[in-house]
Amino acid sequence: MCWYCGSPVTDAEPIGRSFRCPECEKDLRVCKHCALFLPKSNECAESAAERVSDKEKANFCDWFRLDPKFRSPTSGEEKAVNAEKAARAAFDTLFS
Repeated sequence: MCWYCGSPVTDAEPIGRSFRCPECEKDLRVCKHCALFLPKSNECAESAAERVSDKEKANFCDWFRLDPKFRSPTSGEEKAVNAEKAARAAFDTLFS
């Protein structure tokens, strides 16, 4: 599932840097999808990996492995998704 919208990641390994979620268009090869990502510290478990500042943007990390938990659907970041949709709808109504 995409960390953002919760839809399952169905792309085969290896996940390329240009791969995007078909539902929300967020990058898939990101730290948040990696099996080595430690959410509590917001860092990588691999000490030899280069530090990536934006954990939600595509990167070139050689250590990237898709965490198997992202193959199943979840609610994702539901609040953020709903807030973004509401903001987009409000913006669109300004011009209609």
